[in-house]
Parts: sequence; C-alpha cells; structure tokens
Amino acid sequence: MTTPRDRYIQLPELRLHIREWAPTSPDHGRTFVLLHGLSSNARTWDQVAAALSAAGYPVFAVDQRGHGLSDKPADGYDFETITADLKALLEALSLENPVLAGQSWGGNVVLAFTARYPEIPAGLVFVDGGYINLRQLGPWEQVAEELRPPKLAGTPGSQIAARIGQMHPAWVPYGVEMTLGNFEHLPDGTVRPWLALENHLAILRALYDQDVTALYPQVRVPVLICAAGDNTKRTDRKLSNIALAEQSLVEVEVVWFPGAAHDIHVDRPGPLTETILSFIRARL
Repeated sequence: MTTPRDRYIQLPELRLHIREWAPTSPDHGRTFVLLHGLSSNARTWDQVAAALSAAGYPVFAVDQRGHGLSDKPADGYDFETITADLKALLEALSLENPVLAGQSWGGNVVLAFTARYPEIPAGLVFVDGGYINLRQLGPWEQVAEELRPPKLAGTPGSQIAARIGQMHPAWVPYGVEMTLGNFEHLPDGTVRPWLALENHLAILRALYDQDVTALYPQVRVPVLICAAGDNTKRTDRKLSNIALAEQSLVEVEVVWFPGAAHDIHVDRPGPLTETILSFIRARL
C-alpha cells in the first residue's frame, strides 16, 4: 500500500491532522478530500485513498475537529463550524473544485458544505451517509439515549481489537488496525475514544437538527450514493431516505453494496474505489 504523508494544517481556530497521498501515475487533475464518520478517523480511508492515488489522483483524508490527531476544542461541533473548518482547510491546501467524499456523518458534512459553498466541490460521494435523518427515530431525548456511545474508556486495546475482529471476521488485519485509530492508546494498554462524550452528543444533536431535504435542492453537482445493504429493520427507512435524495438531487447515482458493513470504505475498499472511479470518469 502507498505510504501517505502525515502532517498538520494550522487553521485560524484549530489545527487539523491530515493524511496525504500523491498520485503514483499521471495526475488526472482532480483531487479527492475524504471525511470520516462520527467518532472515526482519517486512517479508515487508507485503502481507498491508496487506490485512488494509484489511479492518478491526489488524495487528502482529514481528522475532523475533535477526532483522531486533530485539535479537540470544547465547542464547534455544529455543521456551520465543521463546514467552515473544511473550507479553511481547502484554502490552506490551495485545493480548487475537489471531489468531496464523506462516510456516514461525513456524508452529511459534505452535503451541508456544498449547500453552503455550492461553487467549491466538483462532485460528492456519500458513503452510507449524506441522507441520515435522525428525526425519524423519535424525540431527541430518546434518540440521544439510543445512540449514546458505549463506555469504552479504560478497556484494553487488545479487547477492542478482538471485538472488531469478531464483528468483521472478513476484514484484513489492517482494517482492524485502521479502526483502532478511533482511540487514543494509553501507556497502560487501555484505550479511550479520541472524541469526547460531550462532543459526540453535540454532533448527534446537530445531525438531529439537520434537515437534509432542505439541503438537497441546493446541491448542483453530481452525487454518488454508496449504500450498504444491511438487511436489518433499518433497510426500509434507508430505502425511503435514498429515494427522497434521488428525487431531490439534480444529478445522482445510487450503488448498493449488499451485505457490506456501514464502514464500506473499510469493508469493501476495492469495489468502493472502482465505483467511485467509474462515477468520476463518467460524470466529471
């Protein structure tokens, strides 16, 4: 796998950690910026990013505010601030008209970003996100309780790794390692999530308050929706949400990944990359 360059970008309000892959074949002139999901980290994109760079595209993956190795202020977890972070990052990197890809909450971030800054992205990729609508789940108090993250601080890292492996037995060891990047590894062998509980709940509240249906008509660029078919009770809701996105977005393509995990970029990096490249070559 291509080795990325890790570095920090100082923005006016905080410092963000990014991973950068230079193209390893002739540059096609289009850049990808990859955003992770809630309580995740930039490393989860490693396999997809390496494949995109091998295909001739510069790639940047970012630890968003509060996550991974980026700064962790006590506030700023609303969409207005998170999208302002992304705009400042793109300006600092001198990136014009990138393709923005976001997984889960990251998909909703790139949706909000494009509605706010419609002239910047060339295209969007939603990876099992971008259509998340938490209001469907009930009152905020109920949703906050149901989606409250488990208490993992103080758990041995080896135990977390074993859990991930049991949940995803088909993942290569590197997939487990990338996911372990969601945690700070302490000297005593235990871990704690990089994203503090208060900030996690603040992001959930922002997601709850976000009206994706009002944002779709403001997006004027091609959108690729990559959806995991999880065969659970959530499938019907997901189907209706994606159908609404298809009706409301100006230019959209939907590709399903039957049986894939929510983290499609970790679970199916090869097929996901091929789907993204096919979409970009056809639409952009």
